[in-house]
Amino acid sequence: MEHPELLFIIPAALIVLILLLCLKIVPQAHEYVLERLGKYKRTWSAGLHFKIPVIDRIAKKVTLKEQVLDSPPQPVITKDNVTMQIDTVVYFKVFDAKLFTYGAVNPISALSNLTATTLRNIVGELELDDTLTSRDTINGKMTEILDSATDQWGIKVNRVELKNIIPPAEIQNAMEKQMKAERDRRETLLEAEGHKAAVITRAEGDKQALILAAEGERDARIARAEGEAKAIFLAKKAEADGLAALKDAGVDLAVLELKKYEALVAMSNGTASKIIVPTDAVEMTKANILFAETTGLGDNTPSAPAPAKAEPKADPCCE
Repeated sequence: MEHPELLFIIPAALIVLILLLCLKIVPQAHEYVLERLGKYKRTWSAGLHFKIPVIDRIAKKVTLKEQVLDSPPQPVITKDNVTMQIDTVVYFKVFDAKLFTYGAVNPISALSNLTATTLRNIVGELELDDTLTSRDTINGKMTEILDSATDQWGIKVNRVELKNIIPPAEIQNAMEKQMKAERDRRETLLEAEGHKAAVITRAEGDKQALILAAEGERDARIARAEGEAKAIFLAKKAEADGLAALKDAGVDLAVLELKKYEALVAMSNGTASKIIVPTDAVEMTKANILFAETTGLGDNTPSAPAPAKAEPKADPCCE
């Protein structure tokens, strides 16, 4: 042979190629199920692994990431015989690659069918209104039932959501009319409550205005009465002070009687006024006048000037 070294190079290259093909790298968040001679051997986690050629084979490659199963709309009949179209979304992940591989022929299809039957069972116990308003309740029940049923398939159901609930067209029209009637009723109630509040507010304002006006009138009357009382008090005090001054000056009864008479004269200034003077006051006045004329006391009238005396004329003959 011209190149005997090829007899060694070719087999060595084949061996290296086979070894490279038997080396397997498992990515992160994945698991491989290994079978040896058709029997489960082990589950490979992330990392580098080696399998024996021909004897070992990888039965299934499983991802451990969370997956989403979007089920198509399903016809569901409620308790009050209303057929609706409901589609669901299931969030799940594989927690055991061995159970996921050997638990069911097609675990994803089994989960989809189980979701549809569970939804029919739960909604069949509810009426239309309860179905439309109980999404959270339906989601919780479905999550609990599916999670318990899929444990033997190595599947963990994390959450179930109702994506769409589509009632029949006639039910939708009736619901829209009912909603419009409800909105009209609320609008009428709000307008009535607003009118009522306005009337109450106006009445309260009128009431407060009357109260404030009454309080103002009361305060004005009180102030006016206090002013009049103070004026009367000051007048009486001045009169008392005047009497006290007369008493201190030693004025006799005759003068006091004259002062009373002067007061009566002052009171008579005006129209249609009549003064009745007691007899004793008149007698006392006459006595005082007679006494004054006799003695000349109290007479302030100036006397007439005395006539001038004529001077004697000079006698021209004697000069």
